[in-house]
Amino acid sequence: MLLFSVVGCTQTGSGGLQGDPDNGGLALPGGFEAIVVVDSLEGRARHLAINDNGDIYVKLRFPDSIGGNVALRDTTGDGKADIVIPFGDYEDKGSYGTAMRIYNGYLYFSSMLNVFRYKLTPGELLPQEDMELILHDDHPHGTHEHIAKPVTFDNEGYMYVPFGAPSNGCQVENRTPNSPGQYPCEMLADHGGIWRFDANKLNQTQRDGELYATGLRSVVAQDWNHQENSLYALQHGRDDLLRLWANYYSPWQSAMLPSEEFFKIEKGDDAGWPYFYYDQVKGEKVINPEYLAQQNELGDGSQYKQPLIGFPGHWAPNDLFFYTGDQFPERYKQGAFIAFHGSTNRAPYPQSGYFVAFVPFKDGVPSGEWEVFADGFAGVDPIVNVSDAKHRPMGLAMGPDGSLYVSDDVKGKVWRIIYTGNKGGFGEQQLAEMETHKQLTHIRTPDQEQDNLDKGKEVAGAKVYSTYCGTCHQRDGKGDGSRFPPLDGSEWVIGDKKRLIDVVLNGLEGEIKVKGVSYNNLMPQHSFLSDEDIAKVTTYIRQSFGNNASEITNEEVKQVRAETAR
Repeated sequence: MLLFSVVGCTQTGSGGLQGDPDNGGLALPGGFEAIVVVDSLEGRARHLAINDNGDIYVKLRFPDSIGGNVALRDTTGDGKADIVIPFGDYEDKGSYGTAMRIYNGYLYFSSMLNVFRYKLTPGELLPQEDMELILHDDHPHGTHEHIAKPVTFDNEGYMYVPFGAPSNGCQVENRTPNSPGQYPCEMLADHGGIWRFDANKLNQTQRDGELYATGLRSVVAQDWNHQENSLYALQHGRDDLLRLWANYYSPWQSAMLPSEEFFKIEKGDDAGWPYFYYDQVKGEKVINPEYLAQQNELGDGSQYKQPLIGFPGHWAPNDLFFYTGDQFPERYKQGAFIAFHGSTNRAPYPQSGYFVAFVPFKDGVPSGEWEVFADGFAGVDPIVNVSDAKHRPMGLAMGPDGSLYVSDDVKGKVWRIIYTGNKGGFGEQQLAEMETHKQLTHIRTPDQEQDNLDKGKEVAGAKVYSTYCGTCHQRDGKGDGSRFPPLDGSEWVIGDKKRLIDVVLNGLEGEIKVKGVSYNNLMPQHSFLSDEDIAKVTTYIRQSFGNNASEITNEEVKQVRAETAR
């Protein structure tokens, strides 16, 4: 990497550019090509932003030993970054830091708990002034669930920041099977919504902001549509319907539901979480099982904000961008690109998502069916485990020439998608190939029987693992690479038996290290399982995924249960 000549102009026009021979592994509509800007950023890539001279700024994911961001520049005009410089160090980097947006000459970005900004100097690649703190999340956090801080900005100087809810359904006992929901849900006072802040005021906390919309469990993908002068956002639907409410949901229903909801957000909206979720199969809001006892009081869900589109469950929409450029064919103007990062919670069915969608828009609402715009990120189909996917699309941004940039947070890859075809001749023929991608396993609706990966599986402990463990730790025991730790070779699994039994029985909260990597997410208690089931599942994970440890007996579980009863 060149680390010099970081001051000056950069070639930004796409005229004459050609995509890589294989489009960087991507499948695109006819006339589109892709260039790999950078192949493997250390720290991996979350959201990104492009300056008006073509400089690229990327938020990093796990930058333990480097700055929290990286700046990229192409000085040769071939579309590939030849200058790559990390910058911007701070403490709580972690996996959830995600924002990266340029607004009024400032570069805004976030960690898990903070939103920062740098003043950008024209012509300079790296910021020349000190980092400023715009917003600090001062809530006590035992675990870091849904703590991403994406940002977007309106036309009047306001910044919009979601505060995700650390829960699936505001349960009395978090993530515990059959535990009812809190009613009313106290979390909604300061979580589960989007707050509006002064974009230029320093050192704010949530108390300085205004609640703009509520009933939104977790929002990572949001964008201000300047043509409509309105906020749009996609909600991550809840997880674990099967694990938490096995008497109400089949594995197939748990894989497909609830919907990832695409909203046009107006001030004062209530999307209904935690009381209701959207069922895209039925086409209506359905009450969450935690609140069946309050169904008469809560009504039918029609009083809550309805989505523009209900996408299938667990696709993980992690960025949204309304296209305003002129490079792409006219049908893309003002339409919405959505980066679906991909599911972790679809077991026992293959994982789904892992592509970039496009939704045509007119007058602020979708004007046609959603389309597959870019696919091939995962590199495999079906995607059985998250770790099977070679790449996962994360961030979206537009360059000054109208190119669309896409980032990946598995290997730290960045693509630049350009249009080289005849804009006037673009139509159904160019879209036909991408339509076939809707039939691939990671996008289509799974067959309840044929796509069930547990079909015919009778290994002792495997069914318990699939129901209660596999959604987080994955079928291969490798975790998801960020929130949920691996079980293969884990000292927590193959080490002390009593510690493992205690964790399964009573759960675990707070930061731990597994194979040298830090994790800080809630491990729910499973004391509702019988001694026999816990013995089977702990033996299963101690003797699977390459592990070769001794079995755990019913008596050993019984003893730990008695010793640790709470």
